[in-house]
Amino acid sequence: MTEELVFTDYYDVLQVSTNADGDTIARIFRHLAKKFHPDATGGGDPERFRELVKAHEILCDPAKRAAYDIRHQQYWERKMHILREAGSGLATGDNRAVRERLLTLLYVQRRTNLRQPGLGEIALARMLRTPIEFLEFDLWYLHRKGLVERLESGLLAISVDGVDHVEQNELHLSADRLLQAVPEPAREQA
Repeated sequence: MTEELVFTDYYDVLQVSTNADGDTIARIFRHLAKKFHPDATGGGDPERFRELVKAHEILCDPAKRAAYDIRHQQYWERKMHILREAGSGLATGDNRAVRERLLTLLYVQRRTNLRQPGLGEIALARMLRTPIEFLEFDLWYLHRKGLVERLESGLLAISVDGVDHVEQNELHLSADRLLQAVPEPAREQA
């Protein structure tokens, strides 16, 4: 099994920055643990709760966190490959272009990793190099249109309608990913 299939972004699980201190992590953990605890009103979410506990355990122990941060960096280097494949540059101020980029990223993620087809909001913001607050509108819009869905894990993934949309509008690949036609050399006349 590849590391991609088993790696979990614990910063994304807790929805905290990689720069968050131990106190912040503990505070966010307590808040989320109350919400997802199996004994919580409505049954909670035992799977999500276990994931939160593991994230807290790793990120609050300095030695475990240091080892995890190395794997986390390697993980993000692989994720940046998705960004490069989806295209380069971000049209700032153009919400339609932002939505197309979000869909393209989620399309590539689902296409390349069916077992973990989703990405978190923080991950998407990081990949697009934009504050998450700038993506909230576009993510809301894509979700309401049925082009993006929220998985049980809480991550976002492209829906079937979203895949159709991306394929109908062609995948936005950067110029270095496209094949160029090379003209045939001129034939000498005898």
